[in-house]
Amino acid sequence: MTKCASVSIIGRPSSGKSTFLNSICERKVSITSPTPQTTRNAIKGIYTDTRGQLIFVDTPGIHLSEANLNKKLQEVSVTAMDDCDEVLYMIDPKREPGPEERLIAGMLSKITCPKVICINKNDIASEDEIQRTRDFLEENFPGCEPLEASSLEDDGLDEVLIALFAQAPEGPLMYGEDDFTDQDLEFRVSEIIREKAMDGMKDELPHSLYVEVADLQYSEEKKEVWVRAFINVEHESQKGIIVGRGGENIRRIRIASFKDLKKIFPGCKLQVDLRVKTSPQWRQNDMLLKKLIK
Repeated sequence: MTKCASVSIIGRPSSGKSTFLNSICERKVSITSPTPQTTRNAIKGIYTDTRGQLIFVDTPGIHLSEANLNKKLQEVSVTAMDDCDEVLYMIDPKREPGPEERLIAGMLSKITCPKVICINKNDIASEDEIQRTRDFLEENFPGCEPLEASSLEDDGLDEVLIALFAQAPEGPLMYGEDDFTDQDLEFRVSEIIREKAMDGMKDELPHSLYVEVADLQYSEEKKEVWVRAFINVEHESQKGIIVGRGGENIRRIRIASFKDLKKIFPGCKLQVDLRVKTSPQWRQNDMLLKKLIK
């Protein structure tokens, strides 16, 4: 009998949730960056094989903060946990468990659905770091048997899938066998551009920008795609950083975006027009946050 389950991927920022999803789906479904809290939405990645289908939901990293944006991100993660059939808890052994990890453990203790716990990044973690993480998990989840994996190296992921399928309910597939995400084109385009705009940016700037696709024209008959998008920042001084000296940085962002966008529109003539504008205090704008973060 075919199995089908929705699986929320939960963890702190930068625990490797998005990298795991991309490795499982064997393509870019969720953008990645060294910057914590890159993921802002509940992003679905769909994995299907002969056993059935797992609909993974990549969620924003759970982070303690009273800022409007961070509170909205945490709401997304909590909602995803409430609506799922299973939870995959990913923990980064390179970071010592702290208040955020204890918050997650407390949240998971109240959830009755099946859970799979994965210690990620075992390719770079020391034995002491992994043991420290195991001690934390035993303290908070007595008798648990955490798996170990490396999302980056695609190591141990089959064991994670086996554990998830073992606890998945029986049921028909929710998506087609060839589907890998349910994101619309406009969202995928905006996320790719945001990823490239974040690359190499330091301090607060990556969190201070969002991308708005103003126009997306796609002619399947003519094999032509035209994208016009705005990179929005909070302060006028940040526009110069995004543009760069002589437009050097915005060109870099456009070229890097172009390469990934070509994978979405293979065989098409692609034009990408990027602009930068200021959207003051957008992270405090509740109406805009509701539109951007779902």
